[in-house]
This record gives sequence, structure tokens and C-alpha cells, in this order.
Amino acid sequence: MKKTKIKYKGKLKSYMQWPVVFLVIMAIMNVVVYTVSIRAGFVVSGFLALFVVLSLLLIFRHRPLILNDLISFATQYGQVQKTLLDEFSIPYALLDSDGRLIWMNEEFSLTVGKDKDYRKNIQTLFPEIHSGTMPGLKGVKEIEIHYEDRDFCARLQRVSVQSLEEAVNIIEIPQDRNYVIALYLFDNTELNHYIQENQDQKMVPGLIYLDNYDEALDSVEEVRRSLLVALIDRKITKYISNYDGIVKKFETDKYFIVIKNKYLKELQANRFSLLEEVKAVNIGNEMSVTLSIGIGINGGSYQQNYEFSRIAIELALGRGGDQAVVKENDKISYYGGKSQQMEKNTRVKARVKAQALREFIENSEEVVVMGHKITDIDSLGSAVGIYRAAKMLDKKAHIVLGDINSSIRPWVNMFRNSRDFDEDMFITHEQAEAIVNPQTVLVVVDTNRPSLCECESLLNMTKVIVILDHHRRSSDVIENAVLSYIEPFASSACEMVAEILQYFTDDVRLKTVEADCIYAGIIVDTNNFVAKTGVRTFEAAAFLRRSGADVTRVRKLFRDDITSYRARAEAVRRAEIFMHEYAISRCPSENLESPTVVGAQAANELLNIVGIKASFVLTEFQGKIYFSARAIDEVNVQIIMERLGGGGHQNIAGAQLSDVTMSEAINKLKEVLTKMTEEGAI
Repeated sequence: MKKTKIKYKGKLKSYMQWPVVFLVIMAIMNVVVYTVSIRAGFVVSGFLALFVVLSLLLIFRHRPLILNDLISFATQYGQVQKTLLDEFSIPYALLDSDGRLIWMNEEFSLTVGKDKDYRKNIQTLFPEIHSGTMPGLKGVKEIEIHYEDRDFCARLQRVSVQSLEEAVNIIEIPQDRNYVIALYLFDNTELNHYIQENQDQKMVPGLIYLDNYDEALDSVEEVRRSLLVALIDRKITKYISNYDGIVKKFETDKYFIVIKNKYLKELQANRFSLLEEVKAVNIGNEMSVTLSIGIGINGGSYQQNYEFSRIAIELALGRGGDQAVVKENDKISYYGGKSQQMEKNTRVKARVKAQALREFIENSEEVVVMGHKITDIDSLGSAVGIYRAAKMLDKKAHIVLGDINSSIRPWVNMFRNSRDFDEDMFITHEQAEAIVNPQTVLVVVDTNRPSLCECESLLNMTKVIVILDHHRRSSDVIENAVLSYIEPFASSACEMVAEILQYFTDDVRLKTVEADCIYAGIIVDTNNFVAKTGVRTFEAAAFLRRSGADVTRVRKLFRDDITSYRARAEAVRRAEIFMHEYAISRCPSENLESPTVVGAQAANELLNIVGIKASFVLTEFQGKIYFSARAIDEVNVQIIMERLGGGGHQNIAGAQLSDVTMSEAINKLKEVLTKMTEEGAI
């Protein structure tokens, strides 16, 4: 049998054939030298013979040694690679397709503090690495993880073992598992430390405004006013100085502050205790001083941060003051806002806004008014007031209404049955979309949130948008309004419109049904002049009474049918007292045309129970759960409803939840109340 020898191949074979090539070249050279000189040819022939002997010796004697060395290197190459990986300075490990550890090097073993025989799932070491974070077909994924007191960037790389399966015919691996995962850990602890240090040292700008500076000074003796101002300045300066910040007073009631970013979390943790400290300043002043704080962070520049702080302070003031607002790009956080908003005695703003509204209407051809979805009498009444303002200027006006519920149907029918009003006074969404153009004045009443508007699409169809609302501003307020009149201290939108009408023209004449409707809006939102009622509320009511509003007619229109009355009584009967101070109930919605209105009425009734700080009534309607929240003066229900995606007043607020059951909605409310109580937010 012929013996098979090991032979060279590839590039090594070509390399080993070079002596033969050189031998042929030297033989040809020797022949050429013979033609020149025979003696010289003999000399070259001698050297050629020596070269042949040495080449043959090299090829035949050293060839086995070279082959043995190559075979030895090849057999130990895998072991060399394993040793290199084992001593690799970067923690390295191999995982199977399920995430179970197959092998780890020395550095990985030291990093995780486990023996190299540890074979459990990687998730037992790093919970951040699980089946959902494993690399896909593209093969590479990076995850930030924290282990003990160190930060790592874990790089996961998918490595196919299909070639191994083909070479080793002893196991069969399923097609979807023919890979392993290489895990590298890069220690970013020091890098993250310096990044955080750099972040902490950034300067954060802020603004502090005194909400009721003039009113507080007026409530104290003149000789003590300078002392009151000095004490307030000292409180603010000392508070900011404790956090290594600086304060610059640029107006009598306005301050600019700068603090380091690392102290902001501490300020947020104590919920900006300066808000309460300033209110404690009392030298005989009848009215406590309140302030608002606006802070902007994480913008692209200091200028953008300052712009964020300016927007934040406007939000704080628009929500009634006595609170801090932190704006971080699109994220907005609220703190404080527990005290009742003080009514402004001056009506200068109402006069200015009335004149501005008059100019916009005069320069337009048509006016469209809309309130919020599920229109109530306050929304309808304020819309009727703006309708009358436009008609006084001989402008075409319309009120947008969607579904007409039982609470406003009697009023709408009164307008439709009267010859004093146009047939197209009330229009549908489709009609409004056909009417509105870029020059149309669109007046939004009783809401400032686009998602709650009766017909949200109208907001994108005109450039002239006017907002009149008494609810506190939210983060998703209607943008690009040419005139925004938001007064959280006002009892109702109807009160605001009644004030505007008095300044709109010298001779204001309302029709009786219009005065009744506006008056009714004030009655509902003040719960018969009990809640959130100030001097200006009664002045607005007096103006409406002079204009022909009749209490008896309004009261008759407010009477309920027996089904609604029973549903309201049932909601009161079902009430549960939570945490000894919150009344929570559910209102039945069967056979009710406007169950949300009944739920709001039930929430008002529950406030009559001794010891109840706030009431919450939940109503299921049109596939959603509606919250009606009410309070008197001890709890701000607005910030509670904001946690559930809603908003409103300190005393009157609401929210809506979709895709939840009644029980789930009640549990969510209880969780919010518990958490906010623990945080000290309420």
C-alpha cells in the first residue's frame, strides 16, 4: 500500500519552491558565463553545485522539522487563543442562546465575584440583561447596567456556531439556537462620575415672583411696609444662599436666581419649602404673601434654560400662583399650589382684555365660539355672552355644539324657539369646519386644553384664537393664541364674560334669556354662590340681574327629573370614606342622559359631610370613567386630578380614564391619594 506523505500547500508551498526557481536562474546564468569565458564558467559551476547541495539538504533534511513545528503550532493555536482570552484585561464571557453562562475569563470572574464554574443565567447577575435585551439577527446590542457600586456598558454580540456544527458531527443544534452570545463589560464608573460631576456643576436659572405683593402691602400699616419687604427679601436670599446660589432682585416683586444643578433635587425633595416659609412672614399683615417659582433645566444653552424658566413662571402664575414649576424640555413638574388663590380687586385686566377682544372682532367678518366637550351651562353661558358681544358689533356669530345633553337642552331650545336669535346660532362640527378660515375669530371659552375643546380641528384652521377660561393652566395649553385671558381666581367663565361685556361697549343690552343663561353658569360653578365666590362674582351677578336675569326662571330650569335625583342619592349612599378624609363613590349611569352632570352634583353633596376634605365621584359614560372632584378649601383637587391626566380648579376638577374598569379606576385614585399624602403634596 502506497504511503501518503504530508505535503505543503497554499502560500507555504509556493514559498518553499523558490530555491528551485533560483537554481534554474543560476543554471541559465552559468551557460551564459561559459559563452564569455570557459574558466569563469567552471568557477560559476562550482558555486552552482554548492547551491544545489545546500538546497537539497535544506529541502529534504529540514522539511520534516518544519512540518512538525507547523503541526505543533496548529495544535496549540486554539490553546493560545483560549489563554489570551482568559488573561484578557476586559471582562469577557460566553452565553448560550438562553442567556446561561458557558464560560468566563479571569477578569469577568473577579468583576462579578463568582467562580469560573458558575453556570447560572446571566440575569441572576445583571437583571438588566434578559430575553428582551438579547441581540437579534443584526448581532450587537449595548446595555447600561449597574453592578454593586460600579457602572458598566455591557456589549452583547451574537456569534454563529453553524460552522462548528458542520465540522463536529456529534451534536445537532436547532436552526434557531445555532449561536452563542459574547458578553463584554466596559467599566464606565469613572466616566459616569465625571459626567455627573459636570452635570451637577451646571448653573440653573430661575425666576421668583411675588403673587400678591401690592395686596399684601395694602393690608399692613404704612410704617411697617418696608419691614415686610425686608423680611421677604431676607427669606428668599437666605433660602437660595443655603444652596450656594445667588439672588438678584430686578423689580420690586421679581427676583432672578441661579443655583447649581446638584441642589435642584434637594429643592424638589423638600417641595420648595420656601413657598411655606414666605407665607409664615407676618408682622400684622392681614394677607399672607405668596410667591411663584419658575425653573428651567437641561436646555441646549443657558439662554434656552432661561426661556424655560420664563415659561415655567408663566405656568405657575396661570395656575394661580403659590407654587413652583420646573420645566425640563417637554417635561413639566409642579410643586405646591395648596393655598387658595386670592381674588384681585382691580378689574384693569378685564377692561384691557375686553378692548383687545373688541378690536379682533371688529377686524373680522365672522366669529365662531366653542366651549369644551360635554358642554355644561357655564360653557354654554359664556359662549352666549361672546355671541352677544359679536352681535353688538354687527358681526355674524355662531356657537359650536356637539351632542346636546340634558343639562343644556332646555336652554338651547329656548334660543332656538326665539325669533330674536339667528337660526344658525348653534352649528355642528361639520358646519363649523366649513365656516372657519384663517381670518375667522375663534373664541374658546371655559377650557384652555386643546384635547378638551368641542371641535379640536378648528384650532388648526384659523390664525386668530382667543382663550377665555377660569381653569388653571396645564402643560398642554392651546398654543398660538393671539389673546389669552386665563384667571384661575374667577368663579366661572360666565363671571369673566359678564365683566368683559361691561367694558365692551358703553351701552350693553342683553336679552333676558341671555342674562339668565350667563347667570345660570355662575350659579352652577359656585354651587349657588357657596364655593369660590368673591366680590367680583357678586358684581357680575348684579350686572346680570340688572340686565334682566331672573332667579326664579333659572331655578325652574335647574330642576331634575326623578331618575337623576335617585341616581344622585344612590351615589351619596354608596360613598366610601378613604383615609378618614376623602369621600369616594360611584354614580350609576343607567337610564341617565347626562350621568357626568349627576356625578358632579353628587360630589358637591358629599362635601356636606363633616370631616370630608375632598369628594370624588366616578361615572362610567361612553366607554370612559369620568372623575368629578370637589373640595372646599383644605385640599387642592386640581393637582390630584392632574396625576390622573385631568385638571381644573383647586376646588373643582375632573379627569377621564379609558380602557379601565370602575374598580381599577377607584384603585388608581386611592394610589394617587396615598402617594401624594406620603410626599406631602396634599
